Amino acid sequence: MQTPAIPENVLALLDKLEQKYESMGQDLSSYLDGLLYANYLTYWDYIHLDTLLSLQNPKTDFPDEQIFIAYHQITELYFKLILSEMQQISNQPQIDEVFFVARLKRINNYLRHLISSFNIMVEGMETEQFLKFRMSLLPASGFQSIQFRMIEVRATDFRLLTAHDFRPQIDTHTTVEELYENLYWKKGATELATSKKTLTLRQFETKYSQTLLNLAKECKETNLWRIYKYHLKDSQAIPALLREFDALMNVDWGLAHYSSAVRYLQRSPADISATGGTNWQKYLPPRYQKQIFYPELWTEQEKEEWGKSWVVQQLGKR
Repeated sequence: MQTPAIPENVLALLDKLEQKYESMGQDLSSYLDGLLYANYLTYWDYIHLDTLLSLQNPKTDFPDEQIFIAYHQITELYFKLILSEMQQISNQPQIDEVFFVARLKRINNYLRHLISSFNIMVEGMETEQFLKFRMSLLPASGFQSIQFRMIEVRATDFRLLTAHDFRPQIDTHTTVEELYENLYWKKGATELATSKKTLTLRQFETKYSQTLLNLAKECKETNLWRIYKYHLKDSQAIPALLREFDALMNVDWGLAHYSSAVRYLQRSPADISATGGTNWQKYLPPRYQKQIFYPELWTEQEKEEWGKSWVVQQLGKR
């Protein structure tokens, strides 16, 4: 019986594989043996489904706590995707407009999806359940998301992440460490009564301060703003995408959280504090922080009315 001829395309692939493994001092036939005996890949093994579904471990018996955990885990996975896109931009040896624009569009798409899906949190949990199970989460807080802070650091100059009242003091001698001590979000993690750092902030600093300091130094010349300014400042497409990213991160995301906080935590005569003791009433609304990644891309009026258009848009939906 005649052995069927091996198709030319298969032979060509085998030749490429042989070259690949030879360059690494490896034997192709050994790898083919391994392929012969290996099991077929399954969907559940590829995404580690059993492990994934085992990661939701509520601290109480309230069913809606599952929603709270799962949504925050989904959020962190999207943050991971955003960071991956930002790292690709920073690591690209020869950055070009097409590559930069494609990644920015992906980033903005991830953020739009996250913000639109936040309704899962706003409408998806019974208020009474939330107000009870949240007390078992102290002092943990979404404020402690290291990935969100890493996105901020990769987005813009580190000095633009400091509190506004500190910025007049910044000069060429200001160190990264001094900037870090005066980041805007630290003011949102102070005890309401004493203005001391909350345990939430102290926990975060203990675990992640060095990580953020190292990243700030690494991204000094490779954050999105610097890459645009140094290499792509003549682009007609990038400014609009950076503006969208800025608004999504610093207006829409904060106000989506604010809507949730108002629904669950605002009570008369006294508002309920967040689980980490953070001052959410002052920290979340953009009109207080006026945190802007790319001030050069906005008009003075737009900066003065930072966040106002979102509020007007939401009122129009009612």
